[in-house]
Amino acid sequence: MGTIWFCLVAILIAGYVVLDGFDLGVGILHLWIARSDAERRVVIRSIGPVWDGNEVWLLAGGGTLYFAFPAVYAAGFSGFYLPLMMVLWLLIVRGVALEFRSHVAGHIWSAFWDACFAFASILLAVFYGAALGNVVRGVPFDLSGRFFEPLWTNFLPMGRTGILDWYTILVGVTALLALALHGAAWLAVKTEGELNARAARCAAFIWWPVALVTVVLTVASFRLLPQLATNFRAQPWGFVFPVLAVAGLAGVKWFGFARNELAAFGASCAYLLGMLTSAAFSLYPIVLPASLHTLSGGLTVSNAKAGDYGLKIGLIWWLIGMALATGYTVFTYRSFAGKVRAQDAEDHERY
Repeated sequence: MGTIWFCLVAILIAGYVVLDGFDLGVGILHLWIARSDAERRVVIRSIGPVWDGNEVWLLAGGGTLYFAFPAVYAAGFSGFYLPLMMVLWLLIVRGVALEFRSHVAGHIWSAFWDACFAFASILLAVFYGAALGNVVRGVPFDLSGRFFEPLWTNFLPMGRTGILDWYTILVGVTALLALALHGAAWLAVKTEGELNARAARCAAFIWWPVALVTVVLTVASFRLLPQLATNFRAQPWGFVFPVLAVAGLAGVKWFGFARNELAAFGASCAYLLGMLTSAAFSLYPIVLPASLHTLSGGLTVSNAKAGDYGLKIGLIWWLIGMALATGYTVFTYRSFAGKVRAQDAEDHERY
């Protein structure tokens, strides 16, 4: 049962990154891509009907983690207390910026909230990436199974580590660029005219640094943490995950060149899924690893999971709940399918 729930947590987190990732990417890019207030309204309208629903998958992932691996939830939320509070406030600022932007007419008001939206989106992408970097690198558990990390120490990924070091910053920068590419691909799908062309050019431009940091991150990860390759050597079928990431990244370039916008966005989704599932596969059966210098072995599927009986009963209710959430998500996306036009954005803001 522990393995099943490990896979479910990984799927929910990957699903959240894919769905809310383009929302963050739109926020990262909207001041650059949109040149006027009317274009910014179109950009925001492209995510307006779905952004808050996408964040439900973050709650679902956190709830599933809490239910299936309570020891990981307890250790992680206490050890990462400071960055988690920062993420919470950034989510609040981002949501407030989207909701308040059109409540008062005036250039200064809208420009302020546009800046808040971009600022929160950029920092959220970096912090999410740094969080993943900490999970992959490991945390400094003590013998009681607890840890605490300051925001930074000496920026080295060994010894007394902080949340931020050169490795986790590299993961954060990769996340920032990857989500920006994801957001540009989404805007190419949802917009038309000059805004559409600008989004396509932006995606083509960002693709190169994304490809570069992907290679650099992969090399750095396996050199810094050679144990990550263990599962790939033992179970070669796991190479399907990095192959998915490579194929997705190549697909973004190919379909973008062919101006197949929907396929390019799908390829971007495949790239993100491939990267995240590759990380999960390389870590299994460890859920939250310990740093190399610590005596603890970290939290694994076997020593961190809840009781098997509870997991079996919970799986039934999880399937019911996820079926409802998935159905609602599909309905929402189908209801708001198609291009967003300037008149649609103006009507939405008046409403």
